[in-house]
Amino acid sequence: MQEPYQLLSSTRFDCLLSSFEWNNDRDGPCSFLLLEYHLDRLVEATDRHGWEQAKASLTHARLKSTCRAAVEGYNDRRNTGKAYKIRILLSQTGELTASATPTNPLLSDPTSASFFDPLSDDASLYGPVFEIYVDSKPSPASLFTRTKTTQRSVYNNARSRAGLPVPLDPSKLVDVLLYNSEDLVTEASICNVAFYHSHRWITPSASTGCLPGVLRRWLLEHGRIHEDKDNQLTKDNIHPGDWVLLFNGVQGCQIGRIANVL
Repeated sequence: MQEPYQLLSSTRFDCLLSSFEWNNDRDGPCSFLLLEYHLDRLVEATDRHGWEQAKASLTHARLKSTCRAAVEGYNDRRNTGKAYKIRILLSQTGELTASATPTNPLLSDPTSASFFDPLSDDASLYGPVFEIYVDSKPSPASLFTRTKTTQRSVYNNARSRAGLPVPLDPSKLVDVLLYNSEDLVTEASICNVAFYHSHRWITPSASTGCLPGVLRRWLLEHGRIHEDKDNQLTKDNIHPGDWVLLFNGVQGCQIGRIANVL
């Protein structure tokens, strides 16, 4: 029997985000990263899970006020903070909660690493480079890879096999690359991924069972990355030294490199 779980989405609150027009929401400049996209993904997840009551409760205004309350509540208690990871939870009955955890403020556009060209650029211009390990076993696609929930065992198991801490600390600059039962690359344990092929970044197709991340959607819509429609991204085609673009709705875009294949 499936243990109780909630739908999950994580965004960033950062004052710098309100200066980027691409991050505006229906109310204008917004300090939450791609909040409209998080709403869309939560709504889509309620459909996949058949949670009609939860879907009926979701609105942009409710999501935004819940996230804002998390920031204001943290500041009231600690009187500090300009940037936060916001963890959003939605129950089957429509209970919506959010919590704030301080993170380092942005210094620049969080999508800028998507312009990195491994053939001509210095990766250090985009920050520290992550070490990416390839999992030693496949992670079959399921409802819990195609939607983000509090059921995280598939990702925790992959980290454990790679000898990485559970939960993974993003400041450690490591992650593990997952692939499905057909050996098609899907994602890393906390990020979507893209690989540099033929002068552009290629990301696994949604058909692999990967999570349809909010920043992944934005990057696809803006032509920064392109979906792998020919199944080029297989475990056998990933080699030590390959460059990886990592991206999620909290950290933005970052650069990684394959460290080894387990």
